[in-house]
Amino acid sequence: MSLNGELQLEEIAKEFGVPVQFQRYWLWAKRQNHTYRPNRILTHLGESQTVGQLKEVSNKVQNTVLKLFLEVELGMELNPLSPPGKSKDDILLFFKLYDPEKEDMRYVGRLFVKGIGKPIEILGKLNEMAGYDPDQEIELYEEIKFEPVVMCDNIDEKTTFQSSQLEDGDIVCFQKFLTAESRQQFRYPDVPSFLEYVHDRLVVHFRSLDTPKEEGFCYEMSRINTYDEVVARVAQQLRLDDPSKIRLTSHNCYSQQPNPQPIKYQGVNLIDMLLHYNQTSDILYYEVLDIPLPELQCLKTLKVAFHDATKDEVVIHTIRLPKQSTVGDVFKNLLKKVELSHPATELRLLEVFNHKIYKIFPTTEKIENINDEYWTLRAEEIPEEEKNLGPHDCLIHVYHFNKEASQSQMQIQNFGEPFLLVIRVNETLAEVKVRVKKKLQVPDEEFAKWKFAFVSLNCLEYLEDLEILSSRLQRRGICHAWEQYLGLEHADGAPKKTHAAHKSLCLEYFIVYSEPPPIVLSPSSTELEIPNIQGDLTASSGIVCLILVPGASVSDMDV
Repeated sequence: MSLNGELQLEEIAKEFGVPVQFQRYWLWAKRQNHTYRPNRILTHLGESQTVGQLKEVSNKVQNTVLKLFLEVELGMELNPLSPPGKSKDDILLFFKLYDPEKEDMRYVGRLFVKGIGKPIEILGKLNEMAGYDPDQEIELYEEIKFEPVVMCDNIDEKTTFQSSQLEDGDIVCFQKFLTAESRQQFRYPDVPSFLEYVHDRLVVHFRSLDTPKEEGFCYEMSRINTYDEVVARVAQQLRLDDPSKIRLTSHNCYSQQPNPQPIKYQGVNLIDMLLHYNQTSDILYYEVLDIPLPELQCLKTLKVAFHDATKDEVVIHTIRLPKQSTVGDVFKNLLKKVELSHPATELRLLEVFNHKIYKIFPTTEKIENINDEYWTLRAEEIPEEEKNLGPHDCLIHVYHFNKEASQSQMQIQNFGEPFLLVIRVNETLAEVKVRVKKKLQVPDEEFAKWKFAFVSLNCLEYLEDLEILSSRLQRRGICHAWEQYLGLEHADGAPKKTHAAHKSLCLEYFIVYSEPPPIVLSPSSTELEIPNIQGDLTASSGIVCLILVPGASVSDMDV
């Protein structure tokens, strides 16, 4: 169908209320800066072309949509008139008016100007369009582009339009002239600062870190806001006097949960806080601290599970110390909070993961090197029997386990609380059993069902009562858990935990270390209790990327 078919033009006339004889169309053009502007008038010859032919003329790249600009001239009573004539030297400009007091910009009209003319010649007309006094001094700006960054340049009113490189379809923004003193009254005193504001503004949804699924409140912010500016707005909403006590955590777009680590305090803008890999979120989580964040970031916070030997219970203690503190300093802090079986009793700190002990920390180790995000830190009393080891005695790791069938083979599944045990020279398994039973306080009937095994690199050998354990464990001092341990095979009396909640989660990656500890799985996206994953990874090293698809669970993965 040709564009000037009577039916189509009449439909446009009905749609826009512009009679056919008063309609004038412009073709759009894409510029080098990737903006689109009305470029040239569609002549009567052009109007006789088909829509398909016009698309080929107006689009250098294939496009299924023909875009035209309908120019309309309105009279005093807003009645359509014939569009003004346009010579080769005329330039079509569009004008926007900015009001810094209202922080508002609106379209006020268009004008044809001569290329050799100067902006100073149309100031009176612009004041009329704005409703200003005829002699009002105004500032002019060209809105060049809006994305990916704002470009808006001042226009010299005494330079010709051609010299300012203005052409058909360009946008000119203007406002009242402001003195340096009067500019201080406004957040965005001029057109460029207002366009930057519009470009950078974002609506951010803030949620409490304690209740991450509940809707909180939202604010209009700027993507260039600093950390301090963001927490100041949050503090205002929470009616908190000290914004420095607010800590922010970003949103994980994959897990739809807060990231496990909070945002670092310094050197980030709002857009950095909202960016998660290649996705931008509009959610931030907040928490109110008991001390200012800059002060907190100079400290290290550890969660230590203290195993109380006197009460047979486990209590989690939060310990906050300067980063240069040592494990010995942790003990000093912990002794203020716990009750020991004897005042002279010494403590030790263990790193536990997946029901195994991977490290016993020396008292001199700096706490800034300790990661308690995925590992459990366990503090316990050192039994008297361990303080005076003989030259042939050793301290072994003892783990609970049972066997599970997996892909036509039996695999060891650890559970429960691991512990350390002294093995004396020439001590038989039968003698060790007596001490284990007493330590764990297991009833006779149940203990009779237990089996004891020597486990090395995930392979086990059952032990006989008369067997000398020290012959199996030749190394002096600490025997590393990933090399060998004494296994206690029995049923897991604790209620089984369901992993149904894991089924729909997307885990981004796990870091797998081949050096000690040999099997350390660290979910980067969220804190989860990971089911035991069996397999010998000691032969290789590096990073293993695992994708958990909807409907799969962590336990479905075959490492």
